[in-house]
Amino acid sequence: MATFNWVISTLEYDLQPAEMDGAVIVAHWRCNAEQTEGEDTYTASAYGTCGFSPDTTSPDYVPYANLTEAEVLDWCFNGGVDKDATETSLQANIDGQVNPVTANGTPW
Repeated sequence: MATFNWVISTLEYDLQPAEMDGAVIVAHWRCNAEQTEGEDTYTASAYGTCGFSPDTTSPDYVPYANLTEAEVLDWCFNGGVDKDATETSLQANIDGQVNPVTANGTPW
């Protein structure tokens, strides 16, 4: 079974107007999967973005400087990124590397 590491690569945020300064509008995420079988290590990764429409007047608004990676990942998971489906797909990719069903090459 692979281990999965979710990360936020970068954030895009508003600079203007002043009341929106620091409001995150896009998160770039990546999920890296890794599995070791014997002496071989297999990897797969997925990358995507998640968009937001921040409301700086909401009591739940968190200023840019106070954000944590875990918090932004939660936003992504609650905003349409299917964590389970992504991890299932990456596991299938690695399973195909560990036990391939096709090969390529030439017989000469």
